[in-house]
Formats: sequence, structure tokens, C-alpha cells
Amino acid sequence: MAFGVGLSIGTVNTVCATAADRSGKYPPGRGVPFAARRGSSPPTTWRTTLTFDSSGTARVGRIPRHGRVITEFADLTQRGAPVARVGHRALSAADLVATVAVSVLEEVLGKAPAGQQGRADTGIALTHPAGYSERLVADLRSALDSSGLSQAALLAEPIAATTWLQAERGPLTPGLALVYDLGGSGLDVTLVRVGAGAPSNPIVGLPLHSAEYGGRAFGGLVAARGRRSPSAPVVARTVSDADASELRAEHIGRSLALVWKCLRIADVTMADVDRVLVVGGAARPPEVAQVLAKQLARPVVIAADPERTIADGAALAARQALLDQESASHRPHSLTGFLRRVTRVAAI
Repeated sequence: MAFGVGLSIGTVNTVCATAADRSGKYPPGRGVPFAARRGSSPPTTWRTTLTFDSSGTARVGRIPRHGRVITEFADLTQRGAPVARVGHRALSAADLVATVAVSVLEEVLGKAPAGQQGRADTGIALTHPAGYSERLVADLRSALDSSGLSQAALLAEPIAATTWLQAERGPLTPGLALVYDLGGSGLDVTLVRVGAGAPSNPIVGLPLHSAEYGGRAFGGLVAARGRRSPSAPVVARTVSDADASELRAEHIGRSLALVWKCLRIADVTMADVDRVLVVGGAARPPEVAQVLAKQLARPVVIAADPERTIADGAALAARQALLDQESASHRPHSLTGFLRRVTRVAAI
């Protein structure tokens, strides 16, 4: 019996997904799941915010009327990332990410995730941007270990996404997938080898990131368009749905510059790409997939809720690693070690 949990902690939202065995049962002795405790479906998405009460207990996704709320810490590449002092502890950005992971897992699993230590039937995978250097991944690893999540594996986001693709549309023929990850805070474009024979480091070229595209950037464009009017440039006006749709299409069209750059670095063309996998919360509007399909002339794959794709893939990867361990139990290796080997990305 194998049970996988996947976490995607983004700048704006945090998503948690689970992958159970075919029976759909929770492993015995793992604590009462959220649905059974409250008679409802477990939550899957939280705002990536943290607050701490007087006892130092963390709360995820809440924005109180009074008191400090910590935001904008999930991207470890940014300079001057937020830090927090809780009691006598100073928490770095990586520590804050680990705190979110612990809090969300405790809510979803029904008990402290540290209690899963050593269990052979539960795997946890936490995703991170593919562009993280080895140092940043090591910082995140250290923060997870210190939080009691040493059993949690780290997985690059585009690899988690293509894991979902393999499960949803597989088996895949060997080839290249372009992962177009449009989130609230930016766009990530990555080329990944998929299918039989894919190498242990399947990322081709360099993963690229830009904050010029995504939910926040598009919101700024809409706000700017709303302020413009031929007769009164400074008077706000409502942007119609048609105008917003046209503006979004233009926005996605301009983002293709990052796609072309990614292809040039990898020394390939779109003719070498078999499919485009679109993920991220800002990719929900239909114009996103429509523009990409038309401009790139390749099959576009997008989930019903693209914000969940990476977390779903991480949960599937965690579960599959456990199943592989069961089938090769004579080889002593940990879940974390397994995923590290198959998903390690070279430092940029």
C-alpha cells in the first residue's frame, strides 16, 4: 500500500495533492484524515501567507485584521527575502517555506507530518523551481530536515508536471515537452525529456523565468488599460470582457519571447518539441492555451485545473517511488534518495 502527498508552495498560492493506491484507502495508523474528521473534502489550496500566534504556532493562508502577516517569501532567489523572529528563533525564507509545508501537511493528514517519519507506506514530495541553484536546494533541504520533514523529497516543478503528464496521457513516446508554467508571480519555461529512456536529469538547456508575465503582470496591464480613455486619460473606466480577452492574448503572445530564448539555449526548434504542457493558476483562461496552440503549432495539454498539475505530479512521483521500493526491496535506499537521483537538476 502506497500513499503519496505532493506540495507546491508558490509565491501566491500553496497547493497540496494526494495520490492513494487503487483501493483509495488511507494507510492504517496514519491518523484520521481531514475528510473523516470534518465530514468534508480536504482543502487543496491556501494563500501562501504565514501568521504566528503568541505561542509561536503557525497559521497558513490567513490575513488577520491586526498583527503581522508574512508574505512574498516562497521565492528563495529574491534578495532581501522576508524573515521572521518567533520567540528566540530567527526564521529564514527557507524556514518559512518549511513551516508552510509542516502546517499544510498537518491539516491534510490529520496529524503532525513528523509522525510519518520512518513509515514505509507514505511518501511526501515538495516541489521547487527548476532554476534553483544547488545552494538554494540545500538550504531548503536543511530547513525541511530541521522541521521534522527529513523524509520529504525535493522535486523540480517541471519534472513534477511531466510526471502528471505521463500518468494522464502516457505512456509517452520519447521526446521533448515544453512546460509553460504561468503563475501568479511570473512565467517559467522549461524543456524536459519524457518517455522511455529519459535521462536522470531530464531538463534540456536552462529553465527560464520572467516576472514580466503572469497573473500580477496581467493585472497591472488591465489596471493601466482601465485608466486610459481618449477623452479623459486619468479617469478610470471599466475594461470589458472582450478588451480583457484581447489584452490577455497579446500578453501571452509577447511571452513567447521567453519560449524562443529557451529553445535557442537548448539548440532546438519547436519542430523538435512534441507537446506543450501548460500549468499554473494564471493559465486557466482559455486564451492562454489558444494562443500557444496557434503560435507554437504543437499539441497543447492542459489540465482542468492547471494550478494543481505540479502538486498532483509530485504526489504521483512520491507514490511511485514507494511502489518502486516495494518491487526492489532488496536495494536499500530511501524515498528522498530515490527522488534526488532521478530529479536532480544541474545548478544554473
